Amino acid sequence: MSILFPKDFLCKISILIIWLFHFCGALGIIYGNKELFLSFTPINLFISFLLLFVNQNELENKNIITAMLIFTIGMVAEILGVNYGIIFGEYIYLDNLGYKIMGVPVMIGIQWIILTFITGSFTAYVFKNNKFKAILAGVILLVVLDILIEPVAPSMGFWIFSTVEAPIQNYFGWFLVSVPVQMLFHYGIERKDTTFSFHLLIIQFLFFGTINILAL
Repeated sequence: MSILFPKDFLCKISILIIWLFHFCGALGIIYGNKELFLSFTPINLFISFLLLFVNQNELENKNIITAMLIFTIGMVAEILGVNYGIIFGEYIYLDNLGYKIMGVPVMIGIQWIILTFITGSFTAYVFKNNKFKAILAGVILLVVLDILIEPVAPSMGFWIFSTVEAPIQNYFGWFLVSVPVQMLFHYGIERKDTTFSFHLLIIQFLFFGTINILAL
């Protein structure tokens, strides 16, 4: 019990932090100084990333390698998209996501890790004995999240497509990239976190859902 208590306490504190950060962020974007709050997006993403890994059930070399591979796949796909219009269509990243490599913010690679882990953890819990269903459901959840994010991304200073709205190609691209990253997660992470990941997944849907409804 003395070993488990600090971990449980850390999880509760982590959950409190991400709820507080996202709640204050949503209020600031909608009712306060929008540009100021949006400028803190890279910090918020990095804190979410750190807390996600702090709360993993195990942190071994295999887990780290899996995360790095997901990061690499996400970054390569985005670099191809930004520079050649491949996979997602023609788009550029704006300035609110921080430092870029070949036109792609490093935080986008981090976001691919975060979203893959939290969706994969949820679907692994729902489909405990069926990896195929868990992977497919994880892919679908990632695409649904993108559908929720795309309408507000330009106004939040994240990215903008050459067309007024994100093209259908973008969602096919998300599906295509989501398949290998979900496979990597489900086969690479044996003991998946549930509690923290579930909260962060719910927050993603509530945060972008609220922004869609109130800030557009």
